[in-house]
Amino acid sequence: MKLANIVMDQEIRVVGVHVDASGTKYIDLHAREEDFPPTIESILFEDPDFAWTRQEYNQSLADKNFVTGDLLPPVFDPGKILCIGLNYKDHALETKAEIPSEPVVFSKFSSTITAPEQPIVIPRVSEKVDFEAELVAVIGVPGKNITEKDALKHVAGYCCGNDVSARDWQKGRPAGQWLLGKTPDTFAPLGPWFVTADEVGDAQNLAIKLRLNGETMQDGHTSQMIFPIPKLIAHISQLITLETGDLIFTGTPAGVGIARDPKVFLKSGDVIEIEIEKLGLLRNNVIHENEVVTEE
Repeated sequence: MKLANIVMDQEIRVVGVHVDASGTKYIDLHAREEDFPPTIESILFEDPDFAWTRQEYNQSLADKNFVTGDLLPPVFDPGKILCIGLNYKDHALETKAEIPSEPVVFSKFSSTITAPEQPIVIPRVSEKVDFEAELVAVIGVPGKNITEKDALKHVAGYCCGNDVSARDWQKGRPAGQWLLGKTPDTFAPLGPWFVTADEVGDAQNLAIKLRLNGETMQDGHTSQMIFPIPKLIAHISQLITLETGDLIFTGTPAGVGIARDPKVFLKSGDVIEIEIEKLGLLRNNVIHENEVVTEE
């Protein structure tokens, strides 16, 4: 089942997503139940097994209760955004990094979350902004000290993500500034929607691609992860309680801009498309901070 958050008549609401040969339709999950949870995050808390959601999805689809609106991020305000570095061998090799013996974990702030079709903003103080297509796991059931065997029971679903990175801050500052390089505003596009784990099936068997202005830059497969999702969850939860709505960006395959010759960094006017099998296509344009219009 696919779910999305949209804004409709200046109101945020969760909808089902139905994709067929005629296009994409948003299913009104509130058509029969006005008190249905308003967002995907609230569904994760109020309907963790998706039984109520699936009932409303199927009935409203049968009744053709469709609505329109603009996509918002599938998760607005995660408590934690945990990211995995160097989790594809080919990416580690292209950056001349040592193959990690255990997961490399860093974090982003929730202010990095960006909706589909919304701009990635290059900061005034950065000239080397890069792209990273990633599979994102969304935590449903909270837990601590989770075993690899039980790890996937804690995953509610998945979506596409982009771990945008200011390389001149991440690596070009004294001792490296991973936090500042990874957490500028808008540096975590997420979407286009949330897909439940049961519909995705084996998350380690998905093609993952990134196109920059129509040219394929990254073309990988989640089976190439050094540390699969169960191992990531078990490793992280030794120290950190994973909570409902937390996001895990699971790493990026080869093809990033900094590893190319010549190097490729984002510029105003660029369009990035991330497509992961079964999860849809996440598209964002790029602008410079100088172009951002602020309301007086």
